[in-house]
Amino acid sequence: MLPSTLALATSLPPNLNSNAHANVHSNPNSIVPSKKTTTFHSPKQVIPLLQRCKTINQFTQIHAAILKTGVDRDPLLLFKILRLCSAFRTVDYASQIFGRIKSPDVYHYTALIGGKIDVGCYVDAIELYSYMVGEAVKPDPIVISYVLKACVLQMALQLGKQIHGQVFKLKLGSERPIRMKLMELYGKFGEFSDARLVFGELPERDAVAATILISCYSDYGLIEDAQEIFDAVVDKDTVCWTAMIDGFARNRRASTALELFREMQREDVRPNEFTIVCVVSVCSQLGALELGKWVHSYISKYNLRLNTFVGSALIDMYARCGSLEEAQEVFEKMEVKDVVSYNSLIAGLAMHGRSGEAIELYRRMIIKGLRPTDVTFVGVLNACSHSGLVENGFEIFKSMAKDYGLEPRIEHYGCMVDLLGRVGRLSEAYEFIKKMRIKPDRVIWGSLLGACKVHGDLKLAEKVAEILFDSEAADSGTYVLLSNVYASFGKWNEAVMIRAKMRERGIQKEPGCSSIEVENEIHEFLLGDIRHPRRDEIYRKLEDLNSVLGKEGYTPAKDVILQDIEEAEKEQALTIHSERLAICFGLISTKPGTTIRVVKNLRVCNDCHSMIKLTSKMTRRKIVVRDRNRFHHFEDGTCSCGDYW
Repeated sequence: MLPSTLALATSLPPNLNSNAHANVHSNPNSIVPSKKTTTFHSPKQVIPLLQRCKTINQFTQIHAAILKTGVDRDPLLLFKILRLCSAFRTVDYASQIFGRIKSPDVYHYTALIGGKIDVGCYVDAIELYSYMVGEAVKPDPIVISYVLKACVLQMALQLGKQIHGQVFKLKLGSERPIRMKLMELYGKFGEFSDARLVFGELPERDAVAATILISCYSDYGLIEDAQEIFDAVVDKDTVCWTAMIDGFARNRRASTALELFREMQREDVRPNEFTIVCVVSVCSQLGALELGKWVHSYISKYNLRLNTFVGSALIDMYARCGSLEEAQEVFEKMEVKDVVSYNSLIAGLAMHGRSGEAIELYRRMIIKGLRPTDVTFVGVLNACSHSGLVENGFEIFKSMAKDYGLEPRIEHYGCMVDLLGRVGRLSEAYEFIKKMRIKPDRVIWGSLLGACKVHGDLKLAEKVAEILFDSEAADSGTYVLLSNVYASFGKWNEAVMIRAKMRERGIQKEPGCSSIEVENEIHEFLLGDIRHPRRDEIYRKLEDLNSVLGKEGYTPAKDVILQDIEEAEKEQALTIHSERLAICFGLISTKPGTTIRVVKNLRVCNDCHSMIKLTSKMTRRKIVVRDRNRFHHFEDGTCSCGDYW
């Protein structure tokens, strides 16, 4: 329970009960080792030793000698001891030491409050500050900035506002550390008028202050406001540039984020590890492999550390850009691999249909003694789903709670529904959803609806759609899927009715979009796109390709066009799908033998899948397509998915 008001807080703070002093003296072994220790005659002898402490054992030995020789009442020494306890994250130990101080000053309180924040005890930190005020110890700017940080982390806005009022009374409003935390407090809660007011009152609007506002605006999707702040900063540092790049990336403005990174290079501002990870994540979104490789080389050129943070981002980038081999190479070169590193590669293997390898890597991780996380299980269950490994999937799913105490989340249930749906066990998937411990969302019902279309179960599809409509959870995908189910059964009137209802409710269908990277530039194509400067060449190549494929026996699978239109119109509609345009652009823009990599936002249709398989054979090109569900590696007329997606 948070204190309702600072002025009324007079009770002892947590872990500082009246027995703390007695415990130390009556049972010194509870916090002091019994080993014989050195004798100290003054605090000046101790402080250099404390500063050289590397382990908690070294610290406790020195502290035992301090207690034994009676120099433990020096205020500065006590402050140093409390700070060291915080560094070793031994907050209970620090609380006992604090309990022995007869008249703790603001520095002692600050040290303990900081330690509690470091270990995530935000409520305790706020209560300790409240107790300090009740004891008439005057706060200084540092302890106020600490407790404001605790308010931000605990999401305690009203208490933060109380402290802001106290700041005015103490006439500390001009103190920079306090202003920084107040901006963060108001920004995190979306109270931007107050945040801007604090920002405007700063004597110097520098990059650090601007970065706080930029980050807060970006969390709320107010990217234009963030850019306004960013543009006004004269001397932007690396952190400021990184915050703006990250803001664009988080708000799906990937191309703008890359352009800003290029501008950062032109301004000769050197990126740090966080900048690199932001840019690498943008490359992942766009499938920009060549740019991702350049960023990777930048890491080596400027001797940035390939730590688990950077390494995991690179693994994810290479996997999402279609180069699984390079993702595996980064993984193997990492000296230290944590669970995030394993998670990144497991997810990558799953996306590429390498399910057996993903499960094997998961088992290797367990043998190494790393504890799997929620993210681990999403990756490995996806691997099972992509290859229809039902028994493996259920075994791993059950192990979450049984072996690791992890309750399945909606994503894990979704993987299992997808797995059952893919192998055609639709009624079993429906019963599985009904027995879930958490309420199913539209993604789970949508997954089952999609499986009903694939396996031709109209009755269950109508039942699932009714559930979605009744719960008002239906989105554009629901309407389109149900319309397509009706169309696949030749029920054109019902299909048209669903589309009409979709229009009435103002729901827009997500347009298909495919992108391809050529010479470090991303080119995007929509269905029947004619915006590209080389459109005439692209469509000529498309005509030539269709002619060649036709001679090889390719006939359009017009049944995938789920509209009641003439056969010729269906055939024409198929030929201008966005991925075909992107592939044709790749064929005319790259050297023979170059791998073509395309990213699509929707699931690739059956006809395009067949067409791309044959294209890879006729052009002797490897074509890698990342659709909404997974990767497809087309080579010599076959696909890595084995026509199972």
